[in-house]
Amino acid sequence: METTFKKKGQKWLQWAVQNPKKFFTYSMILLSFSFVGSLIQGIFFPSETAFKIRPPVLYSKSKTTQNLTVNNDKEMGKIVNELKALKVKRDQNTLKKEDSLRIDYLFNQYQKLKNGH
Repeated sequence: METTFKKKGQKWLQWAVQNPKKFFTYSMILLSFSFVGSLIQGIFFPSETAFKIRPPVLYSKSKTTQNLTVNNDKEMGKIVNELKALKVKRDQNTLKKEDSLRIDYLFNQYQKLKNGH
């Protein structure tokens, strides 16, 4: 099977060497269709994950970014306190199903705040 692929590949390469104008024309047509297709996809069917990544704030003196980090820290502190209270409940073996769901929710919220998403 490998030999047939090698033979076909060599045959194709030999044709490309013998017909450079046709090879160039076909390549440009393929690239043009690919470009137009990607444009259509990007315009009419945009990716939902595009532009949701926020770059980290490194050198910003604006108060809004500072307020965001302060608010995130406050929210993270509230979550940590509630998780500590739920840990006490766990140690007393009085956890319920709702508490487990709440723990999962709080943990996910904490991870979102920590990662900045």
